[in-house]
Amino acid sequence: MSGMKLYFELLKYPVFTMEHVNQYYDNIESARSAVKRLIKSGLVIKIRNNLYTCISGETDAPLANRYQIAGAITPTSYLSHHSAMEYYGISDQIFYEVYVSSNTVFRDFEFDGYTFCYVCSKCNEGVETVKYSGGVRITDKERTVIDSIKDLDKIAGLEEVTDNIQAVSVLREKRMLAYLEYYDNQFLYQKVGFLLKSQQERIGLSNEFFQICQNRIGRSKRYLTKDYKKGKYDAIWRLVVPEQMYYLKNEGGRHEL
Repeated sequence: MSGMKLYFELLKYPVFTMEHVNQYYDNIESARSAVKRLIKSGLVIKIRNNLYTCISGETDAPLANRYQIAGAITPTSYLSHHSAMEYYGISDQIFYEVYVSSNTVFRDFEFDGYTFCYVCSKCNEGVETVKYSGGVRITDKERTVIDSIKDLDKIAGLEEVTDNIQAVSVLREKRMLAYLEYYDNQFLYQKVGFLLKSQQERIGLSNEFFQICQNRIGRSKRYLTKDYKKGKYDAIWRLVVPEQMYYLKNEGGRHEL
């Protein structure tokens, strides 16, 4: 097969591996040699070990976007946390870190100006493949919200998480409760209850949802975030929260952290 013919075949895949290429050859060595020639010709670029994308003839840029790459890094990888928020258009900030959850560990790597960051997958529920997206795998909005709150001290930070909560649309209550039940974490129930209560009507959560959260918080008193060691104590959710967070108790109010 000629190099150009192979290139046009590979354009069908936003991201491809040597196994894809080997469909067109009798042995893997021939496939590797063909890919090396395409890379040398500037028609293909290596993303990381055994992961490649074509260079678009129209834009001279990699064909695959960061979201498509995230779903191809490992057999179980998918977009999560603030990268999922960004894909859904909930976050209006541009980030150069792409958070990728996976059952299989991979080393963080850089490609096309972005750093792909490994997050250990703690749950396999709520992962969807987006139709007509070229292989984007992503947590649904409900799990994205739960994960962002769960890991706010590890990934996004309180300010970004609260901004995203104020921008999110209606959430499916049954799914929210299912993910909370799966994680079964008292601190998570506390944080979810406190952070979502001010947005209850807008995002469509019932009083029963918050009662369930309250019933599961136990007796421990905690800081909402390790970044703020001073603040007001919220007796309902047993949390010490930054005083500025009380702006969130006003409908539509903004906070200034």
